[in-house]
Amino acid sequence: MPITVRVDTSNVYNVIIGEGLLEQSGALIKDAAPGASRVMIISDSNVWPIYGRRLEESLSSEGYRVYHHVLEAGEASKSMKSYAGILSKLAENNFGRRDIIAALGGGMIGDISGFAGATYMRGIRYIQIPTTLLSAVDSSVGGKTAIDLPEGKNLAGAFHQPSLVICDTETLETLSFDTFRDGCAEVIKYALIGDSDMFDNLLEVMVEDHVEEIIAACVSMKRDIVSEDEFDTGRRAILNMGHTFGHAIEKLSGLEVTHGQAVAIGMNIAARAACRKGFCDELVPYLVERISRRYSLPTETKFSAGEIAEAAASDKKADADSISIIVPTGVGSCRIEKIRMEELEGWCE
Repeated sequence: MPITVRVDTSNVYNVIIGEGLLEQSGALIKDAAPGASRVMIISDSNVWPIYGRRLEESLSSEGYRVYHHVLEAGEASKSMKSYAGILSKLAENNFGRRDIIAALGGGMIGDISGFAGATYMRGIRYIQIPTTLLSAVDSSVGGKTAIDLPEGKNLAGAFHQPSLVICDTETLETLSFDTFRDGCAEVIKYALIGDSDMFDNLLEVMVEDHVEEIIAACVSMKRDIVSEDEFDTGRRAILNMGHTFGHAIEKLSGLEVTHGQAVAIGMNIAARAACRKGFCDELVPYLVERISRRYSLPTETKFSAGEIAEAAASDKKADADSISIIVPTGVGSCRIEKIRMEELEGWCE
C-alpha cells in the first residue's frame, strides 16, 4: 500500500509514496485538483523518453488535453531562457488559471515548473512527480520554486505549494549510481539535523533497502518544519545544512560538482568548523565523514577556503555584512549561527 503524508500549509496537499503510481497519476490528479481541462507536462531529455508517454496516457484516460515541454537535462536548463519558454508554451496553448502543470523529473524540473506555476497568470496549480531520490525527499515538498541566475543558484523564485506530490518509487530504479547517491546526501542531511536514530540506521542499512520508508520519514520531517515556518523566516533555515558551502562549490565548479556531492562536502565543512569552534565534539565530523564515505560521497573539495567564502557571499541567505550557517551541535541536532561576512573564510576550511 502507498504511504501518504499530509502537508498542512497555506495549501493543504498529500505526498503519495509507493510503487506503480505513475499509471494512476491521472485519477490522483483529478481528485486533488478538480476542474482542469489541460495539463502541461514539463520534463527533461533524460526522463521524458522513459516515463513521459506513460504519464500522458494516464492523464488522457481521465479526459485531460495533454501537452508537453521537454528541457535539456541538467542544472544549466534552470535558467531565465527556459522559464520564459515554459510561460510561452502555456500561453500558446491557452492555459487558464484552473489548468495544471505536471513536473515530471528531478529537482531542476520541479523548481522551474513550480516557478512557472507561481507566476503564470499570477499562479496556477502544479503537481510534483519526482523521479529522483533527491527531489522525492526534499525539493518536491515545501513550495520553494526557483530558477538560477548567472550570479548564483535559486536567486529568482517564489513560494508556491503544489497541489499534490506523486512519488512512484519504481522511477528510482532507472537512476544511475551517482544520481541515487546525490539523493542519499539529502537523506543524510535530514538525519544529521533532526533524527539520530535515522543516522544510526543509515550506517547499518542502505537507503535503497527501505526506500519508501526513508522517503516518508524525510518528507514527514520536512512537513513539520515547513508547517511551522512556511515562508522561511526562522526554523526552516535548518534545511540548508551544508547548502551554503555546497552552492558555492557548485558555482565554482561550473556545475560539474553535482548538488548532492556539493551538499555532502558542505556538511563535512560545517561539521569540521563546528568542532573547531566548540559547537560539537570531534565525534560529529568523524561520523559525518564516515557516513559520507559509506554512500560514496565526497568530503573534500579542491577549492580554497577563500574561493568558497567569496562564492558563498552571493548566496541568497547572505545580507550585506552577515550570513547564516547551519551548525551541527550533535548527530540529530543543529542550530542557526549568524556570522559576520569577514569570518566566513574561517568556516570554509
